[in-house]
Parts: sequence; C-alpha cells; structure tokens
Amino acid sequence: MPSPESSNARYPTGRAAFPHRDLLGISQLERHEILFLLDEAAQWVAFDPREARRSDSVADPLAGLTIINAFFENSTRTLLSFEIAGKRLGADVVNMHAAQSSVRKGETLIDTALSLNAMRADAIVIRHASSGAVRLIADKVDCPVLNAGDGSHEHPTQGLLDALTIRQALGLGAGSDLNGLRVTICGDVMHSRVARSNILCLTALGADVRVCAPPALMPAEVEAMGVAPFHDFDAALAGAEVVMMLRLQQERMSGQFIPSPREYRHLFGLTPERLARAAPAALVMHPGPMNRGVEIDSSVADLPGRSLITRQVGNGVAIRMACLEVLTRPARKIEGWA
Repeated sequence: MPSPESSNARYPTGRAAFPHRDLLGISQLERHEILFLLDEAAQWVAFDPREARRSDSVADPLAGLTIINAFFENSTRTLLSFEIAGKRLGADVVNMHAAQSSVRKGETLIDTALSLNAMRADAIVIRHASSGAVRLIADKVDCPVLNAGDGSHEHPTQGLLDALTIRQALGLGAGSDLNGLRVTICGDVMHSRVARSNILCLTALGADVRVCAPPALMPAEVEAMGVAPFHDFDAALAGAEVVMMLRLQQERMSGQFIPSPREYRHLFGLTPERLARAAPAALVMHPGPMNRGVEIDSSVADLPGRSLITRQVGNGVAIRMACLEVLTRPARKIEGWA
C-alpha cells in the first residue's frame, strides 16, 4: 500500500500543468496532468457552500460564465454533480435533456453541436450513448468540452473522482500517486466506461489493477491496458486493498450475457464472505447506481469505515468543480493560462 511519502510529484507551472482545452478522456492525459487535477480538486473537498454563504469573502471564480450540460443520455448523479459544481463556482448553468432536444426530432448531432456553439457557452458538458460522440461535438465548438460519459468509451471525471477518493481514504497528500496499490475491479467490464477510465487512471498512477468478469463481459483487449484479467472472483480478490464493483449495464446488452441475476450474484457478487478474501480492511467502491443483492450486498455497500460509496458521490462535485475551473481559466484570462 502506498504511503504519504511514497511520491512527491511535481508538475509544470501555469498552462503547461494542464495544456488541454477539453477533457475527453483519461487516455489523453499524462500522469502529472492527472495528479494536477486531483490536487486542484482536493481544495474543493472541504468546501462548504453553507459556510461560504455566511462569509463576507465568498469567491465565485466562474461568475458571469455560462455552462451548458447537454445530456443526451439519462443521468442522475452525474448531471446533478456537474450542475452543483458549476453553481458553486458561480456560473450560470443550463441543463439540456435529450427528451427536450431537437435530436428527438431528427436533428443530426453535428447540427446540434453547431447550435450549441452559436449560443457562445463558456463550457459544455456532454453525455451521450454513443462512443466518440463527445469528441465529434468538441471538434465543432469553440469552448472547452467535458466528457460526462460517451457510450462504452470513457467517463473521465468518474475515474478522477475514484482516484481522489482512494487517495483521500488512504491519507495520501498532494502529489501522491498510488504505486503498488492492489485494486480489483469486478463486473460488467465490457460495457463499462467507468471501468475503462479507472483502469487508465489507476494504472497511470502506479496501481496494480486486476479486472474480473464473466467471459462474455470481459473485453478481448483488456490485457493490453496493463491489467490482469480474472474470471474467478475469489482469486481476483486475494490481497486486494480496494474492491470496485460495477453495475450490470443491461441497457447496453443485446443477447444473454449472464445466466441469471441470481447466478451472477453467486459467482461475482460482493458478499461479506467474499470480501473476507481481500486484504484486511479492504475498501469498497461502486460508481452507482447499485443493484443491491446482485453485484453487491447491502451489508457490504453500507459497511461502516470501509465503504467509500457515498464519499465517491461527494468527491464527484469536487472533481467537477476543479475540471470546470481549470478548463475555463483561459476564458477568464488567468495569468499563465490565457
């Protein structure tokens, strides 16, 4: 397990610390850029808007800016998290839902992108059911674009918030990586953009990542991502210090990928007995929403002192605040970024 003194990472100053206009995926980021975003987010973890409202020194760094949350796919946690993040930074936030968009009337995604660009937003957050759709929009607009999940491709802010949550739970400070940390990710790896972003993020930070899934839900190319694949959950859990469960994404499946939810729980569900096979005091994570009694038992999901699931939700706001604040610095002409 890493220790606070295991890494004293340094990253460039000014715009060189994060030179990207957009955040489309963890795959575009260097290790020091990931650490930079984690360290920027750490300052927002303890931010209490209620306390800030009672203060005479409330800072709204994004005051006067407009953020559009364009969600072409249903979401609860991610949409609310981005909305809260933008508002806590002082931005005007507009939510666009797929059911209310012209895409439902036959408008192409490119025409939608051109329309959004014509509105001169300062940042656009996109969630879409098709892999690559966010990049397509990013290529057509003039402002920063943040990927809030595109098909089975990536969900970069989820990967970042999970890394932040792990680092926080282990008591690791600014600049710390996760060298040698044993992490097991189990579930529907095939369809999970969360799994992909976490694999990219955690391996970039030096973690030893194992993935476990039924054969039908394990991507063929997963070993090329630097992880060890398992089909035996008990074997994958041995010595794991963090266990991350994934939701069965039935909406992305066509055909029979698992025999039944009951059989899936028997082989791949995280029960108290199964968790005992991991390292002592192993931490439990889940990106939500959870299928309790299928991929994870309630007694594990709510395990005091070891379940990080609600902390993940809270840290999601902090990560998204950091990403919005960093990507809009050029528009705000911050010294060294404009």
